[in-house]
Amino acid sequence: MALSLPDLHWTGVEGDARVDARGALTLTSRGGVDWTNDATGGPAQHAATALAFAAPEGDFTLSARVRVTGERSTFDAGALALWSGPQRWAKVCNEFSPQGDSMVVSVVTNDFSDDANGAVFATDAVFLRIARVGAAFAFHYSLDGESWPFLRVFRLDADSSTLSVGFLAQAPMGAGATAVFDEIRFDRSSLRDLRDLS
Repeated sequence: MALSLPDLHWTGVEGDARVDARGALTLTSRGGVDWTNDATGGPAQHAATALAFAAPEGDFTLSARVRVTGERSTFDAGALALWSGPQRWAKVCNEFSPQGDSMVVSVVTNDFSDDANGAVFATDAVFLRIARVGAAFAFHYSLDGESWPFLRVFRLDADSSTLSVGFLAQAPMGAGATAVFDEIRFDRSSLRDLRDLS
């Protein structure tokens, strides 16, 4: 079954992806790969690769239920991502914390990464959403796919013609990670209120 999305491409080197009969997308990352522009001055890392499509002009939303299967290492994640280039990108993640918790983590990068932890959750999956709202973007998460708590709103200092949006798997400290994205929805619609849980 094909995904009901615009044409997809890899933002970096070709990665490992498959789509099952239900339309679930599975991405498997190599070990030691991440996206980070360390605000403390550590080395940047962009060896992970996202499977993405050209972000359309105008408002849109992309959401999916995201889980990472198998035993997890610190910072293993499945994410929805925006990518313009190594200095301009953002991601919202189902990430494994150093404390061994599954949590929502968001990162926005304009030269350096603004990295913020969000909710900790006990389930094996969480819904994540990216929305374009005029000149800005918003991140939300959901435990049930119905109620969407707000995470953050931000801008990327990037030409919209260079921007892609899609799906990412990362395993910066482990041997690899497999992320599964299902209940994928892409809509050319506008969010009326970023904080009303809709």
